[in-house]
Amino acid sequence: MQLKFTAPKKRHEFLRAAEQLLDIIEPDKQYPFDFVCFKITGYHPKGLPQELINGRDLADDLGIFLWKLSGQVEDLVSEQAEEIYTTEQLARKLNVSTKTIARWRRRGLRARKYTFDDGSKRLAVSQSGLDKFMAQNRGMTDKATAFSRLDKSRKDAVITQARKLAAQGDVSRQEAIAQIAECTGRGRETIRTIIEQYEQSGRRKKLFEAYLKPLDSASTSEIYKLHKQGVGAAALAESFNRSPSGIYRIVRRKRAEELLAVKIEFVPSDEFLAEDAERIIFGKPISRLRSPRPQPDKKELTVGSIKKYLQSLKSIPRLTRDREADLFRKYNYLKFRAFEAQQQLHLNRASSRRLNFIEKCLRHAEAIKNTIIEANLALVVGIAGKHTTTGAMLQDLISEGNFSLMRAVEKFDYTKGFRLATYASWIIAKDFARRVPADRRRLDKGGADTLDNIQRDLRVAEGVDFGAIEHARHSLVQVIRNELDEREQYVILHHYGLTGSSIIKQTKTLQEIGDELNLSRERVRQLELTALQKLKQSLSIEEFELLTG
Repeated sequence: MQLKFTAPKKRHEFLRAAEQLLDIIEPDKQYPFDFVCFKITGYHPKGLPQELINGRDLADDLGIFLWKLSGQVEDLVSEQAEEIYTTEQLARKLNVSTKTIARWRRRGLRARKYTFDDGSKRLAVSQSGLDKFMAQNRGMTDKATAFSRLDKSRKDAVITQARKLAAQGDVSRQEAIAQIAECTGRGRETIRTIIEQYEQSGRRKKLFEAYLKPLDSASTSEIYKLHKQGVGAAALAESFNRSPSGIYRIVRRKRAEELLAVKIEFVPSDEFLAEDAERIIFGKPISRLRSPRPQPDKKELTVGSIKKYLQSLKSIPRLTRDREADLFRKYNYLKFRAFEAQQQLHLNRASSRRLNFIEKCLRHAEAIKNTIIEANLALVVGIAGKHTTTGAMLQDLISEGNFSLMRAVEKFDYTKGFRLATYASWIIAKDFARRVPADRRRLDKGGADTLDNIQRDLRVAEGVDFGAIEHARHSLVQVIRNELDEREQYVILHHYGLTGSSIIKQTKTLQEIGDELNLSRERVRQLELTALQKLKQSLSIEEFELLTG
């Protein structure tokens, strides 16, 4: 973007310098950005982070840089000191297809835009760039240029051989393709294509009927299951009498089915729509994010292991406000990108690239979610400790509280500027309050000593911000008193337990409230619905969720 505003002469110089830099880049080395900038522009940038760039990534980026910058300059083919080839000209010169040239470009063949005699700008390759690429990839280019296309007589010979093998009755399609490929020196995919073209032309009989019979859903599910367990496509092709490409098609479809069944929810934000949102939020493309580390299996809690569990929480660092907001931003952006890609996913046209991208986004989002949850596990323990009277009950409350915490993380709107602890504490306390009255009747008399010891270890949760919970509760009550009339206030405050403790709430049924107000249960329900409609207009999404959760 900066070079767009430089003089054309300078842009020509930068273009030549970038080509020279690309010639010396080694894939396995790392290069500082300061070095890259200096080699292209001749000056050292100041105040920029000196991030090291992998040589392979740098070569890819330089290729894009050359392509974009060359589109901004008038580089006439007639003024070049060497031969310049368009993709079509190069394909004819080397006796390869244009698809092969495209593959070579992805492997490092240097190409950029030139202005031709007719005034059009087209992507082309210089002789020096071609020579360098062929010298570095001698085996691959020699094999491609030595390839000769099969004429009709050779294709007929392949079909004749296939007929003979099919007539034997004991040779599968895959085995026949392998044998013909070995005899002719051609690739298996080439032989498979020739046979398929023959079978699909006219009303000819299928050479391998057993192969062409569609697989049932049980077989495709088994293929997918085995592939996920590490069984290779070649082995599966042999077992199910399919080609490797057919196996990959089945796997792609099953992966697409799984991903289309996933419900992806996220908190939207305007910053996600920015053109460079990916680099702003992550500092690099999502495709270059390292795979998240596998999460250790969580063991079931028992009364005897609670003390160890509480001790383990002490080693988990708390999140600062900025760190928490950054994690939630990344978490929701990943799900936003996965949702976008999911909307463009089709069962029969699912590309591996899109499937990989969705799966990668969801894996990283899940890893970030686990990080946030782990940092707030002590919050659950602290609230559970204020509800429990037995060790066994503490175990159950912690397990349930962790599920409430997970739900809070998924719904939390970080864009409002609140801390997760305030929102999650309310959700967890509300879930506990529903269970505690019934559980208090099941006291474990023999566990008093154990409970005393456990409760002494609840110091791990001393940092829980119960003051924030109480502040949120008071703010909610104030809005209720300002927006509702006297009867509506009474119904909401008592039905949702906003009159007692914020930890152990005292709720009343609609029937109980009706008896106190001398109203029918249905009339109380009508008052509740009217009040909730008013509050929905005045409360934020988070506050309304805290009320009705």
